[in-house]
Amino acid sequence: MRSTKFKNYEDLPLTLTAPEVGEALGISRASAYELVRSKGFPSMRIGTRIIVPKDKLIAWINEQVEVNG
Repeated sequence: MRSTKFKNYEDLPLTLTAPEVGEALGISRASAYELVRSKGFPSMRIGTRIIVPKDKLIAWINEQVEVNG
């Protein structure tokens, strides 16, 4: 299992790069770039950089979770 520098939401920076999104979600760098470029994912471009606001990432994660039971 991969180790991550992010242990909880408070450890996340205010904005995340695609590689940081990948690390936070436990996915590969390539998968993170695919995700941040996908429709409906809360990312924005500043020049050539793609960044994801922390609060929007957390909201997106919460929207993706299915409640069973």
